[in-house]
Amino acid sequence: MSDHVLVINAGSSSLKYSLMDAGSGEAAADGLIERIGESEGHQKHRGPDGETESSDPIATHEDALRAALKAFETHGPSLDDVDLAAVGHRVVHGGSRFGAPSLVDDALIAEVTELVPLAPLHNPANLEGIEVARRLFPDLPQVAVFDTAFHQTLPPHAYTYAVPSEWLEEHGIRRYGFHGTSHSFVSEQAARRLGRDLAEVNLIVLHLGNGCSASAVRGGQSVETSMGMTPLEGLVMGTRSGDLDPAIHGHLARELGWSVDEIDRALNSKSGLKGLAGENDFRELSGLRASGNERAQLAFDVYCHRIKKYVGAYYAVLGTVDAIVFTAGVGQHSADVRAASLQGLERLGIRLDADRNAEPGETGVVSADGSEVAVLVIPTNEEWEIARQALAVVRG
Repeated sequence: MSDHVLVINAGSSSLKYSLMDAGSGEAAADGLIERIGESEGHQKHRGPDGETESSDPIATHEDALRAALKAFETHGPSLDDVDLAAVGHRVVHGGSRFGAPSLVDDALIAEVTELVPLAPLHNPANLEGIEVARRLFPDLPQVAVFDTAFHQTLPPHAYTYAVPSEWLEEHGIRRYGFHGTSHSFVSEQAARRLGRDLAEVNLIVLHLGNGCSASAVRGGQSVETSMGMTPLEGLVMGTRSGDLDPAIHGHLARELGWSVDEIDRALNSKSGLKGLAGENDFRELSGLRASGNERAQLAFDVYCHRIKKYVGAYYAVLGTVDAIVFTAGVGQHSADVRAASLQGLERLGIRLDADRNAEPGETGVVSADGSEVAVLVIPTNEEWEIARQALAVVRG
């Protein structure tokens, strides 16, 4: 039986896809279709023939998935020659109902639809991708893999906000956490790098990309995480503010007359690094810092200071820490962020090796010899994790 899974990540105006071997983690092909619904869409497909690009109007997600299937047929590998085991879908919010990947059926569709108020920007697009794939692959099992699932192990004292209890009971207001697929994958890989069983290690995982989140993982289970009911809480991100005094919302409404939606858009799309320095691409931010731009330096300092605060807090939550793990685009590629975020934590047994940090190499170990806490750099692979989980469900 084939281990191949077609992984689909449908966004509001985009569709990412990968043909993954769930056993080896090899991607036979992948692609990205952007600007769905605009006057001209853009498609990039990478397969056996290399990378190809095209620009054509793509009106709907169904058109996008059909364009992806045509790219497989034209540029390879042909899906007719691949015995697909399943289609795996990324779904951002599973609420408190989904603590594991699940086969897609009408009941799941209805439940995920009910969760749309918790993720109005993400779940509708995820659902549209699922519905399209069900039409185009009616005979294949479809599996939903939830970003929130890994964090369903949070204890009540970690996921409960100190607000009126009926807010949780009637409206589901609590911490859910996100990036769970990445945190799950990286935690397992970190244990392997340490040569230990995942159940025996305590980890602080730092997923640092355009979206950023931290998690405290005890024995393979998430016990604390930085994102909350939505992906806005926690670390400073590319365009999101992260932690913020909630009274600021009322202040902006009273003083500027802003609506709730205006405040929400500002905190999600115009804040973070972009709000502080006018740039959310970390490569561009690094260039601005090198040129002496004070706003860029302040943005960098705020970003790393927030990471350090979470490292210290999660160290306290875990009691003992075996490794701190950096992953995702910034976490993997920015030696400056790793150094600044851990500077001054030697008393906690955290010591970087400057040369290793500059060039992590294949092992990904950037801590100094004798450091009580290992510091690791591990590339995440959410598509592989989705494929693995989807295959486990259909064979389960």
